[in-house]
Amino acid sequence: MVLLLLSLASSCRGGAFGAASRADTVEAYRAFLRANPDDSDAETARERLAELELAEARKVHSVVAYKRFLDEFSESGQGPAARALLETLRFNAAVERRTSVALRQFLKEHPDGPHRAEAEALLGQLELGELGTVDDQATLAALIARHPDAVAAEEAGARLDELAWAKAKTAAALLGYLKEFPAGAHRDEARAGLTSAEIDGLLVSGDEAQARAVAQKSPLKALVPELDARFERSRAISRLLALKDERVRRALPSYTLRPLEELARALQSPDSMDRWQAAEELGFHVSVMALGPLLEAFRTARLSIVRERSSESLSRIFQALPPRVAEYQLATRLEELGRGASDPQLVMTAALLLDLSGQRDRASAEYQRVWDASAPDPLVLRRWATVRLERRQFFSAAVAARQLALHAATTSAQVPSPAETNALASAREQCSAAEEARFAVGVLERAAKEPTDFPEDVGAFLTRAREELRLVEAHLRDAELALLAVDGSARSCGDASVAERMAAGEAMRLAALVSLRARPLPELPLLLEIVRERDPSPRVREAASPHSSRR
Repeated sequence: MVLLLLSLASSCRGGAFGAASRADTVEAYRAFLRANPDDSDAETARERLAELELAEARKVHSVVAYKRFLDEFSESGQGPAARALLETLRFNAAVERRTSVALRQFLKEHPDGPHRAEAEALLGQLELGELGTVDDQATLAALIARHPDAVAAEEAGARLDELAWAKAKTAAALLGYLKEFPAGAHRDEARAGLTSAEIDGLLVSGDEAQARAVAQKSPLKALVPELDARFERSRAISRLLALKDERVRRALPSYTLRPLEELARALQSPDSMDRWQAAEELGFHVSVMALGPLLEAFRTARLSIVRERSSESLSRIFQALPPRVAEYQLATRLEELGRGASDPQLVMTAALLLDLSGQRDRASAEYQRVWDASAPDPLVLRRWATVRLERRQFFSAAVAARQLALHAATTSAQVPSPAETNALASAREQCSAAEEARFAVGVLERAAKEPTDFPEDVGAFLTRAREELRLVEAHLRDAELALLAVDGSARSCGDASVAERMAAGEAMRLAALVSLRARPLPELPLLLEIVRERDPSPRVREAASPHSSRR
């Protein structure tokens, strides 16, 4: 009313404000403010306009009306009254609905209002009632956390246990169940499930003795399903592999592969080419026993080419292993690494495992954790470039490839000359740099063929990367000539003996399968099962399928 009296007093002075005051309507005050926004009476007009608009909102008395008022007059003297009316309206609506969702929404919108205590009390009553009816796992867990001392909480906890167990179908889920429910009703079954997956991995890898040792050691072996049948199948496989039919031997990867133990030793060779070729060949052993040496090589190797061959082989093995075995190996190894790993090498290893398990977002976060712009990791750049190509983010892929090409050129330029260091080490470091540069150019050539926002930049990146590749290859050539001067039988960077032997082995296995189908053994069905289960080549697995057209 004070404002109204002031308005009436001002109207006595005449003028535009006086006219608006005499009309005393929303339209009159809005017209005055539009025409005279800087008038000395503008603030008085705005306050009177707010009074009138709030009166109109009161007549409508709806959430929309009060929100619309507050959008315009939140800072006016009528703002607190409008907010109180809006809160009361929302509170009454939430009480009328009588649902926890409505009350939680009310408390979210009005956390400090006068109705807070009443809303929280009513919400608590509703939530206690929901403890006996809710079947959504996340909602039920939240309710139990808010009401741990309620009589119904114990029964709800048991139901939550059952809900979680019903979803525990993978090794990661079993580990999660044991972590969330250390005293859960199904903890023994969860542990037995993990043991079962471990035994599966050992049997697929052909290590029956170790599988039996794991089973004998487990106090829960009685809960492991079909254990005797699995070991009986393993014995049948051993009898099959002992046959003297040469075709059986030729049908299996072991015929052309170096033994796993020999390859593991080669990962410690003084010649880094031995190391990266051993890492490459290990990827053709579809065995859980190959994973440890490869992960260690990935974690500790200094040359990027050794780490890249290790990651490629790990990918090949995980793709070839039965899904249940692969998932168990990934989940348990990630669990061992722990989420809190801070050592860059361990973080990088966790990122790789997450990547291989298909958890791209988490892997990306871990790659970012280990990223150091002053000392870029070429494997991170390779991975970023690859993922962005897959997502058709061609310019981003080109940027990553440009950084990789620059890293390769910088590394190559910093390699000590053969006269200053070991000629073998110099040649191998230049080979690693050359592989980085070639990969970068390949990505840029792909990106240059695709539409991007900045095609001129991609073209410039490619031109520069090609120049850097030529320089790196020149350094490599000089280093290898110096190495040949010391050792005329030294292998060059282009040595593809492992790849050639693997290709020849694949062709041999395909031919052996054709021969075996033409003149089958009684054990042929089991042999074909083994091939489908253990061969690293998709082509050979397909040839061993029951419906294969290869004859």
